[in-house]
Amino acid sequence: MQEFSTIPPCADRLTRPATAVVRGWLRILILAWLLTLVPCAPALAISDEIQVYTDEINEPGERGLELHINTTPRGRKTAEYEGDIAPYRGLRVTPEFSWGLTKTLEAGLYVPMTTSANGTFYVGGLKGRLKWLPIKTESGWYAGANAELSNVSRAFSESRLSTELRIMAGYHDDDWLLGINPIFDWGLSRGFRGSPEVLMTWKATRRVAEGISLGGEYYNGLGTLANRLPAEQQQRALYLVMDFERKPWIFNLGIGHGLNSATDAWTIKAIFEVPF
Repeated sequence: MQEFSTIPPCADRLTRPATAVVRGWLRILILAWLLTLVPCAPALAISDEIQVYTDEINEPGERGLELHINTTPRGRKTAEYEGDIAPYRGLRVTPEFSWGLTKTLEAGLYVPMTTSANGTFYVGGLKGRLKWLPIKTESGWYAGANAELSNVSRAFSESRLSTELRIMAGYHDDDWLLGINPIFDWGLSRGFRGSPEVLMTWKATRRVAEGISLGGEYYNGLGTLANRLPAEQQQRALYLVMDFERKPWIFNLGIGHGLNSATDAWTIKAIFEVPF
């Protein structure tokens, strides 16, 4: 990182905490990169949350609740490992609780639940997360990261313990929202430690009326960082989405289509913000 000697002493004192945070995240990213050098088996997981993270973050002390819902009218009908719940005609419901810690930090907790095609109900466990958004303006660029730790049953993930690092970056003004999330997912259970699975996600929407935006989201599962899958084996899905924000009604709706045989043919998703 380049340093400038022209910064006044008072400003230098203000920049030191931010510099320490950046250095801390750089150490985490370096450690994550070193872990990718170790080969491992992929850890398959259910899609309990289908979302591209943007520049949304709670104010300090603000609490939030979102309800993530998705279902697969046409998709995979067979289990991929012992205990797996095939997505076909299943209903995934995940409450997400959030708390604003500071202007740039937000904590969250997920409680994933699902029903199978025959109506059997499963509670998956818990997922905790910490979102950091140091770059955010009223209109312009934003950037940050989200770290997640999961302890869920095999109905939700082949690896009971896992961790995720999600990079968030994009641009947001009165008319446009553009976002990208490179996601790195490590299985932490025995037999899954090593190179992370990589998912690239994009979002682009444009405001078409007051409080209403339309656009698309694209999800691409690449395999692991050490072993990228052939194109025909990668999961690729394109969603037509609508963001609706006219308080107290705030929600995201989307219908997704798989672009190859490795991906579920049709998935419907919704994210509802529940006001406190």
